[in-house]
Amino acid sequence: MNDTLAYWQPRLLALASAAAGDDGAHDTSHLHRVWRNAQALLEQHPEADALVVLAACYLHDLVNLPKNHPERHLASRQAARLAHTQLLAQGFPAPLLAGVGHAIETHSFSAALKPETIEAKIVQDADRLDALGAVGLARMFYTAGRMGCALAHPDDPLGTGRALDDKAYSLDHIAVKLATLPGTMQTAAGRRLGEERLKALNAFRDSFVAEWSGAA
Repeated sequence: MNDTLAYWQPRLLALASAAAGDDGAHDTSHLHRVWRNAQALLEQHPEADALVVLAACYLHDLVNLPKNHPERHLASRQAARLAHTQLLAQGFPAPLLAGVGHAIETHSFSAALKPETIEAKIVQDADRLDALGAVGLARMFYTAGRMGCALAHPDDPLGTGRALDDKAYSLDHIAVKLATLPGTMQTAAGRRLGEERLKALNAFRDSFVAEWSGAA
C-alpha cells in the first residue's frame, strides 16, 4: 500500500466506524473484506485510481438501511452525499470527490444504478463478492435471522413447485439474488471470482436440501 493509501485508510475507517450500527453483516470487517476484494481487482486495472476505490470501499455503507426497509434503494445515494460532506471536512482531494460519490451511489444492488467509471465498477464487484462464498453464506443467514425469515420452506426447499420468496425463506435468496451476481460483475476478474464463490453456495445448498429433506 502506498503512502497516500496508508494515510487515508485509518481516517476512512474512523468515519465508517462512527456511523456503524449493530448490523454484523455490514460491520467494519465487511469493509475490510470489500477493500481486500477491490485490491485483487485493482491488480488487473492499474489505470484505476486506488484512492477513489479505497474511499468508496470504506464509506459505501455510511447509510445502511435494513434489507426490508421501504427506502433501502435510496441508501447508497444518501451515503454518497454524507461521504462527500465528511471527506470535504477531512481535506480529501476535491477532484476525487465526484468519483468517490459515484462509486458509492452505484455499488448498491437495490439502487440498480449503472457504474460508469472503472473505480465504480471495481467497488460494485468487490462489494458483491462479499455476498458470495462461505462468508456470503453466513451473512445471508445472519440477515435472514434479523428479518425473521425461516431457514427454508418446510416441504419444498428448492421452490420447484412454488414461487421463490426470499423474504420468507432464507435459502431462496441463493436463487433469487446470489446466483445472479456473477453475471452482473463489471470486471472479468470479478466474474471469475464470483463464479468460483457461487460454486461453494450451490454445494452448500445441495447438502442442506439433502439433510432438510431426510435424504442424507
